[in-house]
Amino acid sequence: MSVYDKIKQLGITLPPVATPAAAYVPFVQTGNLVFISGHIAKKDGKAWVGQLGKTMQTEEAKQAARAIAVDLMGTLQAAVGGDLNKVKRIVKVMSLVNSSPDFTEQHLVTNGASELLGEVFGDKGKHARSAFGVAQIPMGACVEIELIAEV
Repeated sequence: MSVYDKIKQLGITLPPVATPAAAYVPFVQTGNLVFISGHIAKKDGKAWVGQLGKTMQTEEAKQAARAIAVDLMGTLQAAVGGDLNKVKRIVKVMSLVNSSPDFTEQHLVTNGASELLGEVFGDKGKHARSAFGVAQIPMGACVEIELIAEV
């Protein structure tokens, strides 16, 4: 099954590249690697605000991470000239989870993105990963994720 068949089967519509909120570009390609800038979780077009261990539970943040993966794929599609079939592999995902000091399930939150990338890209979606708890994320978002892909 092609990447686009899987996206359609999952009922996903890839968004256009978002306008950066600060002094950076959405993606950079060097050689055969594409670096996608961090994307924050959004709900209804606004920052999906919350702090894990305080105002948000793991399962909701996992859904936020999944939503970020959709946005990341939209940006990646633009980065590869409109064809995700050019992606050879999702290489690395780094996730920042807005966490209270005692929250320890950042890895479970990040599974929301990792699992979707695996569903869409199959074996090419299996990636190295880091998941960190941080004191705050821009605009109070619950999760921010960046991605590196090989093309």
